[in-house]
Amino acid sequence: MNYAIILAAGSGKRMGTHIPKQFLDLAGRPVLAWTLTAFERADRIDRVVLVVGREDIDTCREQFGNKNFSKVVEVIAGGAERQDSVACGLRVIPQNADVVAVHDGARAYITPEDINAVVLAAAECGAAVLGIPVTDTVKRVQGDQVTATLDRSTLRAVQTPQAFRREVIFRAHRAARESGYLGTDDTALVERLGEAVTIVPGRADNIKITSPEDLDMGLYILEKRGEVTPTLRIGQGYDAHQLVEDRALILGGVHIPHEKGLLGHSDADVLTHVVIDALLGALGAGDIGQLFPDTDAAYKDISSLTLLARVAQVLKESHAQVLNVDATVMAQRPKLSPYIAQMRENMARALEVSVDLISVKATTTEHMGFVGREEGMAAQAVALIKHY
Repeated sequence: MNYAIILAAGSGKRMGTHIPKQFLDLAGRPVLAWTLTAFERADRIDRVVLVVGREDIDTCREQFGNKNFSKVVEVIAGGAERQDSVACGLRVIPQNADVVAVHDGARAYITPEDINAVVLAAAECGAAVLGIPVTDTVKRVQGDQVTATLDRSTLRAVQTPQAFRREVIFRAHRAARESGYLGTDDTALVERLGEAVTIVPGRADNIKITSPEDLDMGLYILEKRGEVTPTLRIGQGYDAHQLVEDRALILGGVHIPHEKGLLGHSDADVLTHVVIDALLGALGAGDIGQLFPDTDAAYKDISSLTLLARVAQVLKESHAQVLNVDATVMAQRPKLSPYIAQMRENMARALEVSVDLISVKATTTEHMGFVGREEGMAAQAVALIKHY
């Protein structure tokens, strides 16, 4: 009988969120659900002990207990340090267990195949860990001075799960506890006993989620593996604003010298407005008037780039990625070409995308219509997003 201890008691402070990283949403599911799914599919794991924060026990039993994940037999509180949490898990492992695997709950991209491989190696050798070659040159330093360059051919970056015969991991933790030793992982405790630890080749995409970028990378990993199937969605936006005196002319967040500006509740940035409408349309989330109504005083004279940044957050929370935006401004005057590069940069920054994904063009209407008569300006945009 092989057991896995899944550690999900951390606070994830480096993520900068009030929700622990193991409970953050990843393609419509909590990070921890993706981790547990891999262990459900791993043939060499029979039972799972889930170690969480004391305040999360009831919620996790409801959400991740055996009614949803059949192998989860215990949901228990962890300790102050990672090593303490592993010790808490070991206390509920029965004496007849063969192999115990320890895994970080935030390492959500682990595969069942790698779980099986490390468990099998531990059964044969006593202790095993997933590891990948170090590709960067590694220096030993003292203060800000390099003291040595290490031979990277002898180095491995280790991952989890780490797996052990039951008696090996119990003996290692007992020795560490008695000596007051605190290690960064469980193989370090085993090494102190003089026991060999076998390296099992891991995968570079078995990353631990520690920053928001790791969630973005995770969508790519899951898509590449076929775990999620994104759809491409197109949206369009059109808007027009009247030109009036005593208003600043702002397009794409750029203040443009002109004798008139655009009339509106916000800064009336017609270019940014159509980009917002195109993105919301692609998402199926209404339009700018629904999200930021002109009856709300909070949006009086607000920068439209601020609104665009909020739309970027809506896209992120909805698991959508901007693939490109193409917008056109229709204005008889002034000449806009000198300002287009800055408009693109401003909107790309608000959306947190590369500037080459944002296209802005300007045209006149050859003195035809309300634009040609310089009564107002208009803009239109199309946007393509990838939605997971």
